[in-house]
This record gives sequence, C-alpha cells and structure tokens, in this order.
Amino acid sequence: MRGFCLLCAVLMASAQGGERQLTFSARNHDLDNNDNFSPDGRYLCYDTREFIGPGIENSPSIEMVNLATGKETVLYRPEKTITGPHAAPGVGAVSFSPVAMEVAFIHGPPVSEVPARGYYGKPNRNGASVPADGSGKLTWLDCRDVATDRPTTPGAHRGGTHRHEYARDGWRIGFTYDDFLLPQYGRTIGYLEPRADAPGGASHWFALLVPVVPEQEAKPGDLVKAWGDSWVDCAGTMRAFIGRVRETDDTYQQSLFVVHVPETVDITTADAGSATRFPSPPEGVRIRRLTHDYAEGIVRGSHDGTRIAYYGKDGQGVLQVFIIPADGSEPAVQTTHFPKGAGPGLRWHPSGRTIFCISDNAVTATCVEKGPRFGVTTWLTDRDGPERRNLVVSPDGRTLAYNRAVPTRDKDGKRVKTYAGVDPLQIFLIDLESGL
Repeated sequence: MRGFCLLCAVLMASAQGGERQLTFSARNHDLDNNDNFSPDGRYLCYDTREFIGPGIENSPSIEMVNLATGKETVLYRPEKTITGPHAAPGVGAVSFSPVAMEVAFIHGPPVSEVPARGYYGKPNRNGASVPADGSGKLTWLDCRDVATDRPTTPGAHRGGTHRHEYARDGWRIGFTYDDFLLPQYGRTIGYLEPRADAPGGASHWFALLVPVVPEQEAKPGDLVKAWGDSWVDCAGTMRAFIGRVRETDDTYQQSLFVVHVPETVDITTADAGSATRFPSPPEGVRIRRLTHDYAEGIVRGSHDGTRIAYYGKDGQGVLQVFIIPADGSEPAVQTTHFPKGAGPGLRWHPSGRTIFCISDNAVTATCVEKGPRFGVTTWLTDRDGPERRNLVVSPDGRTLAYNRAVPTRDKDGKRVKTYAGVDPLQIFLIDLESGL
C-alpha cells in the first residue's frame, strides 16, 4: 500500500460501512474530546456527565465500553455524591494512558472534604487515575495545597487541574490549570511527572508551563491566558497551546504557541508560589509564538511531532483548519475550505496523511499529503443531520468514535431523557479501511 492515498481508502470505507451505534444504555457516554481509546484500541473510556444534572460536577462515574461486545464497565464511582446545582465530587474528562491499561480524569472534592473545600469548581479539583480492570483503586495524580500562612508545598498546586493528557510515551501528563489563591490570574497550562517524593501521597509532581499575567497588569507581549493545549511530540518535550496575548496597541490576540520542555528539565526547580506569588515554570522551559493571526480550539500535533493543526479564520472570517510546521520553518497553510466552517473534533490519522474534523454535523476526512490532493475532503457521514461531536481516532487509525444524542430506552423499554429533557449521548463508530 506504499504511496496509496489514505483518502482513497477512507472513501471506500465510507461507501462500505457508514456509522454504527456502539452504546445503548440509559445514560450519557461523553467522550469530551479526550484520548478515549485504550492502547490496544479495544476499549473506549467516557464519563456520564449531563444526565442527572449539569456539568462534570454531576458526573457520577468513569466507565469504558468494549468495542467488540458493547459491554460497559464502571471503572470508578465515588462512594458518596452530592448532586444538583452545587455538587461533589464530580468525575470526568477521562483519557486512557497510551502505554498502560489505566485512565486519568478530573476528580472534584470528595464529599467528606466539602465542608473544608467547598463544592466542585474549576479551581477545586485534582487529577486522579484508576486501572482499567474495574477494581476502582484510586491514585491521586497531584496534590492540592491552598494554605495561605506559608508558601505552597513544592510539587503541589493551589487550584484545579483539568483535561489530563498523557504524552505518547506515557511519562508526562499535560493539563489546563485554574488557580484558587490568586483567581485574578487567567487559565494556564502545566504538566505532571511521576516522582516518588511527590507531595501529599500523590504519584506526580506538579509544575506550570506558561506564566500568565492578570489582564489589568499586562504589558505588550504578556500572555494573560493559555488553553487548548496538547502534546506535539511523543516524549512530551513540546506542548502547543492557544495563548491570549496583549498586543502593542492595547488590544488582545489569541494565537498559536509552543512551549518547549526538554527531557533534561528538572521539574523540581519550578516555584509552587504562595498566597501572594503565582507559580512559575521550572528552569529551562521556553515559549515560542508560531502565529500572529487568530487561532482557537484544541490544537493537535501530528504523530511524528513535525506539524501542528489548529483552527484559524479564512479570508471571509470563517473558521477552518490550518497546519503549520512545529519548528515554525514555514507559514501556516489553510487545509479545509468548508462552506459552513470547521467544527470541533480536530484529529490526525497516525499516518499523518489525513486529518479529521466535524463540519455541518458531519464527520470529514481531509487529505494533507503534499501534492494535487492536498485539501481534498471526503464526507464520511450525512451533512446537516444530527449533531456529532467529540471525535477521536483509534491508535491504529482504523476506527473513528464520536458522540450523538439518540432516542434511548431503559431495560423496561421506557424511553429516557436527561435531566434537561434531551436524548442521552451514545457512542458511534466508523470503521476505516484496514491495511493502510
């Protein structure tokens, strides 16, 4: 198959198979734009938010489903929960490790800690992990320390981590971060490394990657927010992100950046901060701006670490997918030309020859090989149909998974709805041509 265009194979797969429903149980199965496939591609993990109440705070479980049998397994369920507009703990935004049968996810305050910590909130959550064997054995990834009478414990954070993403070698874990002690600082990003001396019984040491400045204090060139981040390379030495930066004319622009974290960086040199001092990255971390035009969304690095895909605006102001070399050696190139714009779910095929996203509520595949087929798009599902979201690609590139809300019935045959009166989210699959 050497030299065979992946797009042609996708065309064949689309004509032969189409989409198929994987889950049917009476609850939500939210993939949430994470790394949901197991390393062997046999399982998908998800959370159950937005079924009994709004938000991650009302997600009572972390689960997985077997692609071959459709069997659903609860991986973790807190012993006690509080539901409603003020809820705890809340568990969600789950991702599989790429090298082990374990998952990482957000864990809000245990119910026993609510009197001291308060309910679930962006600056009030930790990272946690459990094995994918159904035992529910919880490990805290990070330690939270919000003491104000002393400096923050080295290796701990003072707020909440979110969207925990393993690097492809499984060592470092990236995340977005919201601070509790100094809430005037905007969202930013950081990473975790496993260490035996991590504080508070956690498995990993915490450090920020991008220092931000409160908007009211920002000077030209200062970053006031960082988000939409993902690892670019396998070893987790480059993390791309969207940064909101103050420009020289007192306006703000959000653009694409990369933060470099060499393997030699000592994470323990990071400053954990204090009640009056915001945390700062470890020594040796370097930030580089890749674009000066508008950028948004969760950015995605190709599997070989050489290119970054992100959302930008075309000449008519319509959102499209752009690709730029990770080293900044060439300008960004517009990849898609969707009349109604590019939607969420931007993903690379492992080969690097195709990107996937959603437009007009349809799953699409766009060729990104240099040559006459560059930018050619195939529609893998019908357009203008039901909303599809949270697209993810299996490690071998043979399966796409995503969410759709569809009519669902319980074990007694009674139709069920979520707390908001809508159909539950189910997982759907598209099988792509094998042997690529």
